[in-house]
Amino acid sequence: GDSRIARMAQPHFTCSVSVAYLPEQSQPQAQVHAFSYTVTIVNSGNVTAQLVARQWFVVDANGHTEEVRGLAVVGHQPLLKPGEKFEYTSWTRIATAQGTMRGVYFCMTEDARPFEATVPEFVLSRPEQLH
Repeated sequence: GDSRIARMAQPHFTCSVSVAYLPEQSQPQAQVHAFSYTVTIVNSGNVTAQLVARQWFVVDANGHTEEVRGLAVVGHQPLLKPGEKFEYTSWTRIATAQGTMRGVYFCMTEDARPFEATVPEFVLSRPEQLH
């Protein structure tokens, strides 16, 4: 292979998240607050790469942190060409009406070079109840 080409390879995934409160999955009186989150992952680099694994940190308002690690996302390890995107929805539960999540995706280029894509911290927040 040509090492000059390898140096020009810029693997990069850009991640964005939208959150929704799930009232039907939540039991506030039992300290269960459920949220869905939809992640959009765009290959904003110039090389084809695959999302292999994930690590999430879920923090509630009491400061309790749960770490979630695993291979794949919703059963997929998407291989994305430059410009392609993958979107999926998952959900989480916390003991308080508000919390935060942040994450890292462990990724691999087509020629087996590892890189990480970070998911910036986002807020899980139950909408205010109408009185």
